[in-house]
Amino acid sequence: MKSKRRFVCQQCGFESIKWMGRCPECDSWNSFAEEPVPSNAGVSFLHEHQKPRLLSEIDYSEEERIKTGLAELDRVLGGGIVPGSLVLVGGDPGIGKSTLMLQAGAKLGATGKIVLYVTGEESSKQVKLRAERLGISGGYLYIVAENDLDVVERHVRELLPQVVIIDSIQTAYLPQLESAPGSISQVREATLRLLKLSKETGTAVFIVGHVTKEGSLAGPRTLEHMVDCVLYFEGERYQSYRVLRAVKNRFGSTNEIGIFEMQDSGLAEVDSPSKFLLSGRPGNSPGSAVVCTMEGTRPLLVEVQALTCPTGFNLPRRQTSGIDYNRAALLIAVLEKKLGLNLAHEDVYINAAGGIKLSEPAVDLAVITAIVSSFKNKPVRDVVIIGEVGLAGEVRSVGYIEKRVTEAAKLGFKEAIIPYNNMRDLKNTTGIQISGVKELKDAVEAAFD
Repeated sequence: MKSKRRFVCQQCGFESIKWMGRCPECDSWNSFAEEPVPSNAGVSFLHEHQKPRLLSEIDYSEEERIKTGLAELDRVLGGGIVPGSLVLVGGDPGIGKSTLMLQAGAKLGATGKIVLYVTGEESSKQVKLRAERLGISGGYLYIVAENDLDVVERHVRELLPQVVIIDSIQTAYLPQLESAPGSISQVREATLRLLKLSKETGTAVFIVGHVTKEGSLAGPRTLEHMVDCVLYFEGERYQSYRVLRAVKNRFGSTNEIGIFEMQDSGLAEVDSPSKFLLSGRPGNSPGSAVVCTMEGTRPLLVEVQALTCPTGFNLPRRQTSGIDYNRAALLIAVLEKKLGLNLAHEDVYINAAGGIKLSEPAVDLAVITAIVSSFKNKPVRDVVIIGEVGLAGEVRSVGYIEKRVTEAAKLGFKEAIIPYNNMRDLKNTTGIQISGVKELKDAVEAAFD
């Protein structure tokens, strides 16, 4: 009997009974590949079907999270690894995903936890060579070079580890499927099998995934919906600093970030991110302002840079890096209307130093101050500037003001400009002078000598 066939888009997972040149879902060209229809689709997660029960009747005991030994990783996970969770770690090739997972596995193994590291891209000897370079002894860290998920599942049920690391999901495959490893069908069904395994055994599973040239995780979008947590490991490949952020987390906040530095001995945690983000900041230079932004519960001091120069075209250019373009255009309009700056014939470039993406409104006042500083060629005083700017030119209050001011004082700043309505929220401002402002004009004037 002839097996049923289908055509699957290798970019988004859209299925069709016939080949199409262009995918109607993601608009990609020549992305359809012919695959057999899997016969085991829709397998139940549990061996036995459960009956509905009242929420009050369900037994629950507070399980202690598993600490990885890497405080930055624990922070992003929401306080540690939740037993039975499925975590997807994505990032560009060479960014350090395998190094991070190997170091986390070694630290867990050193504390007595059983960890199984499944490598599909390297041999066991190659992993050992990398571990020697990183100075990793291992403890209860087990290594196996295997791509067949049926074999991996057998190892897990025999070894009963607390944590399993799959490196990577694009190399894993199920023998029942005829499609090649890395295809949409294989990635989806392999993740489904790992999800079933983690829920049945209570083992936490980390799967490493590659990203496409557009920066999204390779595989169908349902891959991100199936897992409990999605982490992105970001950073420039030729720079030493890496940022780990959560874009989905069922057990914690998605606003937390972890910062690492790639060294010869592996990834090292950055204890003071604000100090590293302000490193290399030019002194007494126009177009530079410092703001304290919040990433989850962590305050970060970031340098905002702006550059204005006369344009040679009728339409001036606006370009941003790390700051939302539409928000920047709005602030420039407020600047022209309320302060009377003529930026219609000026190109404006705005940058958040250190590769950090600033999305909260509390950076508005610092962005405007940096633009004014560059336009007037006047340096901003050594002050931290915090505040949201409204369309009427008012400076609006922000949250976590005491944490922001305290972080500024720790880094040696002697003065901070904040919204006037936030003054009542401050209880301890020892060592730093606070200036509360209501209007945009007053705030900008206070930022200059």
